[in-house]
Amino acid sequence: MKTLILTLMVLCLATLAAFHFGRHSQPSSAPDSAAATAAAVPADAPSSPTPPPAAAPPQTPPAPEPGSSNPPAAPSVAAAQTPPGTAPAPAPVSPLVAQAIANLVSPQAAFSQKQSAWQQLRASGNLDQAITHLEQQVAANPKAAEYPATLGQAYLQKAGTIQDLREQGILGMKADQNFEAALALDPANWEARFWRATAMSYWPPELNKTQEVIENFLELVKLQEAQAPQPQFAQTYVLLGEQYQKNGYAEYATQVWQRGAQLFPGDPRLRDKLTNPAPSVQAQAR
Repeated sequence: MKTLILTLMVLCLATLAAFHFGRHSQPSSAPDSAAATAAAVPADAPSSPTPPPAAAPPQTPPAPEPGSSNPPAAPSVAAAQTPPGTAPAPAPVSPLVAQAIANLVSPQAAFSQKQSAWQQLRASGNLDQAITHLEQQVAANPKAAEYPATLGQAYLQKAGTIQDLREQGILGMKADQNFEAALALDPANWEARFWRATAMSYWPPELNKTQEVIENFLELVKLQEAQAPQPQFAQTYVLLGEQYQKNGYAEYATQVWQRGAQLFPGDPRLRDKLTNPAPSVQAQAR
């Protein structure tokens, strides 16, 4: 039952993420001082991270058959030149994939550029090649948070292109593990924290992720308000307010949306939330 719930969550995330990122707002100037967002966090216990799969043992050449004069095949020159304990060199990729990945992992690339890169990889059928290359880059650069952060997004992108629920669930868990790995390396990685919180915000209440989701979005608010505003930051206020609202904290939801509208007055989603707030889950149940 849990597997079915998780796989349905991933499918919903892929659809809703495409909707969110298809609409961009214009940046606005932030006030000189950023007020802290008040929050009451439910006492749900966060789950522990899932450990990554163990590495496969190295392959050894077969022993010669008894009575045979032929020695076993020698390892390739490339394998012989690879020092023990180091990751093999990444396999070559097409120029399109190489350029897309360069944009996706670049801190200087705009958010809109990265979304265009994902769209290009999907349209060209190169998501699998990109995932393979990113997996190799994660192994080759174990201290670089941008690679697991991008790989997690790639798994979610892939989940949105397939119909098999079991495979979607596996991709969703892999994505979550990579976002956790990226945040362990760099807690200030905006993309890893945003995508992880966004993914979990669509998980069923039975999985008790409410506290973790809200805490991730609150951390994003702190990160965002300590730097110059960017258009994608508006989504944090939209989604954090939705989390408060559906858990019965309508007043907090309104405060969050008002704060977001103050920083991003041109964002249509925040204007709509303040004009037409949906009733909370608790209010609907009365």
